[in-house]
Amino acid sequence: MARDRDDQDYAGPLRRILVTVLVLLLATTFVVWRIDSPRVERLRAAFIDRFVPTFDWAMVPVTHFLGMVEGFQSYARIYQQNQELRRELQQMKSWKEAAVQLEQQNAKLLAQNQVRLDPKLTSVSGVVLADSGSPFRQSVLLNVGSRDGIVDGWATMDGLGLVGRISGVGRTTSRVILLTDPSSRIPVTIQPSGQRAILAGDNTALPLIDFLESPEQVRPGDRVISSGDGGVFPAGLLVGQLLQGQDKRLRVRLSADYERLDFLRVLRSHPAEQLHDAGPLIPPATLPDSDLTAETAQEGEGDG
Repeated sequence: MARDRDDQDYAGPLRRILVTVLVLLLATTFVVWRIDSPRVERLRAAFIDRFVPTFDWAMVPVTHFLGMVEGFQSYARIYQQNQELRRELQQMKSWKEAAVQLEQQNAKLLAQNQVRLDPKLTSVSGVVLADSGSPFRQSVLLNVGSRDGIVDGWATMDGLGLVGRISGVGRTTSRVILLTDPSSRIPVTIQPSGQRAILAGDNTALPLIDFLESPEQVRPGDRVISSGDGGVFPAGLLVGQLLQGQDKRLRVRLSADYERLDFLRVLRSHPAEQLHDAGPLIPPATLPDSDLTAETAQEGEGDG
């Protein structure tokens, strides 16, 4: 107990003495450092030359710490620049997509203007409003109708190839049944063999070829065009290319871009002239008078 009391008695005064000495030392150093005298200046220079170089090891952690701070600040700036570049890249992707869509629309419109068809065929261009939205029906809606002279059954193209036919006409809109619809049946010709067949939609992107006359005369890659049989479509409209599907059946890769049906061209096709009486078109042959007299005499002898 006495020893603990002695320790407590000496600890306080000793701490006060050390603090007082330290304060006096610092005050003396400050005063000496502030004295403007050549002798004191030489003393300060000697002190700096003697002790300051030996404190380089103490500045190493500070130098590394400052480097780490600068590195973190640089990393923060790089991260911010990276985020800005990401945003700019996203904007550029959206602009690129918009430019590609405009380029495709422009190409389709140019193709519609430059496509070579029968000079007697005229057309009306319309904008696709919506599709059927049904997996069992392949059709689209156009913004042209009876007020624009649209007639049920006319063929439609997208500038690249045949798309379908008009099936249902309203005053301001009309519906187009696509070649991929299961109810679509059109006669086609396969070139260069000239084989005729029926293009039948089966609700897939590759319609079937049915009722082919001679399958051995055609091969994948042949050109498929409309034949014009039955007056369903005008002859010579490009449909696509022949190919053999995974089920070993002949199909057609359509030339029309079904992924982006933005504009369609409705072809005004005029029906062929209907012949009801062939008599006036094929009159009997006229004979000379001598031949007619001889023929009459022969008929008289036969009657006798």
